[in-house]
Amino acid sequence: MTRDDVVGNRRTGASSRLPFVIGLTGPIAAGKSTVAELLRQRGAEVIDADRVYRFLLAPGSMLWQRLRERFGPTIVGSDGEIDRATLAKIVFSDPKGLADLDSITHPAVVAEIRDRIARTSAPLVVLEAVKLVQSGLITDVDALWFITADPETRLRRLVARSRIDEAQARARIAAAPQAVPEGVRFDATIDTSGDHEATASAVDAVFRPLGFGQAQEKHKDLISVEKECS
Repeated sequence: MTRDDVVGNRRTGASSRLPFVIGLTGPIAAGKSTVAELLRQRGAEVIDADRVYRFLLAPGSMLWQRLRERFGPTIVGSDGEIDRATLAKIVFSDPKGLADLDSITHPAVVAEIRDRIARTSAPLVVLEAVKLVQSGLITDVDALWFITADPETRLRRLVARSRIDEAQARARIAAAPQAVPEGVRFDATIDTSGDHEATASAVDAVFRPLGFGQAQEKHKDLISVEKECS
C-alpha cells in the first residue's frame, strides 16, 4: 500500500471536522521547528512529538518509571526530572540502548499524538516528528513535507541548541537513524539552510496552494463585515 492509498483511506468517509494534517519530518537539526512555527503563525495547530514526549515524562509517570527501570537512577536529576542529556549520552553510544528507548517511548508518544489529533477542533494540524514515518504516524498525515539543511548548518544548530561540543554533536548526528526510509515520496521538500526570510518564502510557496490562508482571510473579512453591521 502506498502513502497515497493511506491518505485516500483516511479521507474517505471522514467527517467534515477531520483536520488536514501536514507531517514535518527530516534529520536532526534540519529546521523542522522553524517550519512548524511559520505554519503556526499561518493558523495551524502544531503538535511537536518531542514536546509530547517531554509531557509524558513527568516525574512519576508510567513512562518515567519504565525509563528509570531500564537505564537506572542516574538518568533522574535532583529535581526528579529525567536528565535528557545524561540519557542521550547513554543511548547515542549504545545502539541497543537507543533501540530500547525507542521501543519504550514511541508507542506512548504515538498514542498521545493520535488522541490530540482526534480531539482538536482546528481545521489544520502540523505534526512535527523526526521518526514520523518509522513510528507509523505517516498513516495520520495528509501531506508529508521533508525538511532539510546542509550538514554544516545542522551541526552548527545542534551545537548551539544542545550546548554540546562539536564532537558530541557529530556523534549524535551519526547515531541518529536515517530520517526517512528509502522509497517514501514527499509532497514537498523545504531547505532551511538559508536565512529566515528564505525559509518563510519556501514555506509559503508550498502552503498557499493548500488554500488555508485564503480561508482564514475570508473568515476575517466576514467577521469585519459582521462588526460593521452590528
